[in-house]
Order: sequence, then structure tokens, then C-alpha cells
Amino acid sequence: MRSVQAPPIRVCPSVVRWRTIGAVLAAGALTGCAATATGPAATVGRTASVTASAAATVGHAAAAQPKPKPKPSPGPPPPARPAALLVAPPSAAALPQTRTLPSTTDTAFKNLIHDFWLAVTTGKADYAKPAFFPVKAYEQVKAIADPAQDWQNRLWDEFALDVAAVRPLIGQHARLLKVVVPMQYAIWVPPGACYNSIGYWHVPGPRVVYERDGVTRSFGITSLISWRGDWYVVHLGAYSRPAPVGIVDDAETGPGVPGPPGGC
Repeated sequence: MRSVQAPPIRVCPSVVRWRTIGAVLAAGALTGCAATATGPAATVGRTASVTASAAATVGHAAAAQPKPKPKPSPGPPPPARPAALLVAPPSAAALPQTRTLPSTTDTAFKNLIHDFWLAVTTGKADYAKPAFFPVKAYEQVKAIADPAQDWQNRLWDEFALDVAAVRPLIGQHARLLKVVVPMQYAIWVPPGACYNSIGYWHVPGPRVVYERDGVTRSFGITSLISWRGDWYVVHLGAYSRPAPVGIVDDAETGPGVPGPPGGC
């Protein structure tokens, strides 16, 4: 029996070529898909890693920041500076005089003593300006050519010299005890007396009594005069003096004696 051989299979080279290309393309496609799948995942992984690293850095930075120091508590306020007190409103000096006898117990007189004591204990006469007879009132009182100039060049300048003279007697730690005003010697000085055009109340020789180093001492105020029911200092050391020097009126150990009566 004759054997029959199968005819040889002919493979077309073009078919083989296209199959090979297709396989290559398929492999490439699979490789591309794998690359595509791996790429974003790797990116996400790297991003997560960076984010975690940044978070750790921020955490370390926050932990490394020093704690704020507590603010220091405010210290005590500075001591208040001394200040003069008004005996009367400044406008009162331009008003008409009255015949009201001043008191030595009211607020106006206490303010006078406060200002006067502040002036002599500091040596600064300006503290006593509110307690000194006002220039506008002096212009009404005096029947002279230029009362304002006399007030400045004589009354006020001499008062400032007397304050400077009293200051060393008082020292730094003196304590005011009282001011004795001899009201039994108070008189109304009428117009025409002492070159005056209008009248006023006058009291001579009040005593300023104070304590220094445990010892009671005193000195005098030569004259207080009134304006509209309030007392004012007008002469501290003396009515008149031979030269422009400060004068202390009757400085003594002990309370001294007020007065004497008289003067204007």
C-alpha cells in the first residue's frame, strides 16, 4: 500500500513577519500598561513619603520652638510729683474786694499752708504762687504808679529770697506741726492807709511750728492779708530790708510767740 505523504506546509514569510510584529506590539502594550500602572503608583508613593517627611519636619520644628517667656509683672508706679493747690479760682483776683473775714480752718487756708510748706521744704517759691497775694488783686489795692511792677520786683522777689533763706533751717525731714494765726490781732486796714485805694483784713506774725530731729522749732510769717474772704501771704521775712537778701522772721527753738500786733 502506498503511503501518502502530507504535502509540506508552506509558511508565508509575510504572515510570520506580521505575527512577530503583533507579538512584539502586544508585548510592548503589556509593558506599557505595566509602566503606566507602576508610574503613578510610584509617584503616589514618593509623594506620600515626602508628605510624611515634611510632616515629621514640621513636627520637629514645632517641638524645637522655645516656649514664650512670661511677661514681667509691671513695677510700682513712680511716686506722684508734688503739686500746689488752689486757694481760690484764679479769676477771683480780678473781682471786687469783700469785707468777709477769712477763716483759718477752711479748705482755702489748708491749701495755703500746703503750698507754703511745699515751697519752704523744697526751696522752690513757685509752689507758693497760689498762696501768695495775687497780682491782679494787688493792682486793685495799691494807689501807686505801677502796682504790677512793685508786686514783681519787691513783693514776689523778696518772698522768693525769704523762702531760700528758710529752706536750710527746715532740712530734709522736718514735719509740720501747726500754723498759729493770732486772729485776736486781725484788723481791717481801711482805704487810704499804707498807700491803699481799697481795704483788706490784715493779721501780723503767724507762727509756723515744725519738728526737726525730734526738736520743736518755729519761725514767723510777717503778714497775711485778705482778698474776698481768703488769707494770702504777702510778707514772709520782713516788710522792708536794706539789701536784696533773704530774711527769716524770728526763728526760734520751740513754738515761739505770734505777733506782735500792728502793721498793714
